[in-house]
Amino acid sequence: MRYCARCGSEYQDSVVDCTDCPNHPPLVSAEEMHERGLPLPHELDQRRFVRAGVADDPVTAQVFVDVLDEHRIPLIVRPGRSGVVDELTTGNLLPWWELLVPDTEQARAALLLEEEKIQTRVYADEAARAAEEEELEDERARQAPADNSAPPAY
Repeated sequence: MRYCARCGSEYQDSVVDCTDCPNHPPLVSAEEMHERGLPLPHELDQRRFVRAGVADDPVTAQVFVDVLDEHRIPLIVRPGRSGVVDELTTGNLLPWWELLVPDTEQARAALLLEEEKIQTRVYADEAARAAEEEELEDERARQAPADNSAPPAY
């Protein structure tokens, strides 16, 4: 078999030039494709990427990317395609970012992302409680001197 080094098309040995590309470049052997560092058609990545999760903002998307990278799960991050017209016609917007992983990794990736969401909610709840407690302490501190103050002595 012979191959086009430009588009990767595969041809029978009797064909000399690529008919798919402009200017019809000459075809090369499989060995020359490998020498040039080019994959043969059957060597291309055939994985199918599916949605593992979504993020509502770029910061959350980056956190999710870091989690999946840490677990060596390949991914593609794709911004949601929505706009004013989508909101008017459908009543809802697509998520900000979609995280796509190979279909063989979908279950594991979805579980990791769900665990990260739960962890983030726990941290947010703890931070909110701490802020409320600090605010109450500040309010008590402001009220305490007014209650305990003695009239000035002359």
